[in-house]
Parts: sequence; structure tokens; C-alpha cells
Amino acid sequence: MRILVLGGTSFVGRAIVEEALARGTDVTLFGRGLTGPELFPGVPRRIGDRGTGDYSALESGSWDAVVDVSGYLPRHVRQSMDVLRDRVGRYLFVSSHAVYRPGAAPGSDEDAPRRTPVRDTEVLDGDTYGPFKVACEDDVLARYGSRATLVRPGKVVGPHDPSGSFTYWVRRAAQGGTIALPADPAQPVQVVDARDLARLVVQLTADDRAGAFQAVGPAEPVTLGGLIATCAEVAGARVEVVPVEVPADELPPLFPLVRADWTSQQRSALRARGVGLGATPLAVTAADVLAWDRSRGEPDLPSGFTPAQERALLDRAVRR
Repeated sequence: MRILVLGGTSFVGRAIVEEALARGTDVTLFGRGLTGPELFPGVPRRIGDRGTGDYSALESGSWDAVVDVSGYLPRHVRQSMDVLRDRVGRYLFVSSHAVYRPGAAPGSDEDAPRRTPVRDTEVLDGDTYGPFKVACEDDVLARYGSRATLVRPGKVVGPHDPSGSFTYWVRRAAQGGTIALPADPAQPVQVVDARDLARLVVQLTADDRAGAFQAVGPAEPVTLGGLIATCAEVAGARVEVVPVEVPADELPPLFPLVRADWTSQQRSALRARGVGLGATPLAVTAADVLAWDRSRGEPDLPSGFTPAQERALLDRAVRR
């Protein structure tokens, strides 16, 4: 089988390429060639730039499937489809559970109402990310119909995650001691290991399967407090989680896994599990992320509290 991966050397795409190669799939990469150029020696690369609309490297060749990991703006997806046309058998678009309207009941499936698509701007932010993905989904379905596949991951975690949103808790729990949590420890969370997502994507292309699939995990329900406890356990550390009050305007943007609308973030994985979504135990994911994080020499993380911020919050909590 031959697949073309649009993107594929950062995080989710990297996991997909690794899984595909492990299965003996013939992979071609398309991207700017700037991220991870040392990865996947021997894998053909077509160099282009979705930002500038340079798809000239894709004007020849054919593939059984294309896996679109890097489509965020509707223009990007339309342009890729315009150049590929019918030289690909299936178009698998990696979307997001951000396509859904807020307020969905916990455990909702792929038929939950989606947001209104947005096409009149290309400013990508927290307000437009989901509506952009809806527009991309609609365009893929309109162009490829039964040859379209949509995968909607929840929060993806694992080694090589550039966001630091799960890595923050893995690293902080490994340090032990008292942990400041600006949320209810009983808040449920859903995270999916990037490698499980990759196995689902590759299996869907191998099966030539159409439809929409929610890629969420872990296998067993977990709370944010339970997730932190699991991270501490795999590191052999002892922690105490202390809820702290932080005004919304003082909380770092996108604080790791803390969501005011957590009830609408709980999705059903039933359909995806039925067609190949695995369930790596959370402890395994945490241990692998810890090993990867330590191997990097502890660079700064883009998410979470600094040590000084956390100490100040814990001191404030004690004074109350």
C-alpha cells in the first residue's frame, strides 16, 4: 500500500509515519523539509509549502491514500485536493473534537452537532480552530464522498509532544511534593496516546474505510487528580495535590488539561475502538513521556506554572 502524508515529522504525523513504516507501507512525505529532516532516511520527500500554496511537488504520482495531518485552514485542504484530484484513492483528514458545538452530553458520539464552518478569515486562534476544521471536513466530504475518512482526536499525548500539556504533569509529578492544581481534581480528562491514534489512522487506510471516528482515551476513565497520581507512581514519587484558586485572567493560556467545559470534552470511543483504536495504559504513556522528557535535557515547557508561580499559589492557599 502507498500513502502520502501531508506533514509527518513533528508529533502526530511522526507517529503515523512510524506506524505505517512498521507495517511495511510505502510512505511519501510532503512538507517544507524543515522539521526533523534527519528522520525517516530513505523515505521519499516532496518539498512544498502549504502556507504559500506551493504544491508543485505533488503534480505527479499516485497513492492509495493521503493522510492530511497538517490541514488547519480550509484553503490548505482545498489546494491539496485540487492538485491531487483522483490520483489518491482515499483522503483521510485528521480533524479534531473541537468541531463539536459546546454543551454536548458526556459520552456523545460522532453524530453530535458540529460548529458552524468559518471561511471568511484565516486568523487561526481558539475561536476559529474548530470552525476551520468543520469547513475542512465539509470540503473533503464534498470532494471525495465515500472515499473520505475523518478522524477526530481528543487531546493527543505522548513522546515528542511540542505542546507540553501532558509533559508538564509528568515532569511535575516526577519532582514530587505539593502540587498546585487550578481545577477540581475530580475533573474527568480524556487523553489519547499518539501511537494509538497512529494505529487507528493506518488501519483505516489499510481497510479503505469511510466515516468519522473519535480517537479518545485512555482505556479506563480517569480524573485529572488520578492522572497526576499515575504520573507520580511511574516516577516513584510521592505527591499531594492542592486545589488553588486562580482568576481566569491570571491563569496561563491553555493550562495543561484544565477545562471549564470538561463535561463536553468527554466523547465516546466506541466506533473507533470497533475498527482498530487501541488503548495504551495511561501508566505506559506516562512512563514513556517521562523517559523522553529526561532524554531532552529538560528544556523549558510552553505550558503550566513556573516554580515561582506555583510556590506563590501554594503560599496563598496556606494563608487562607
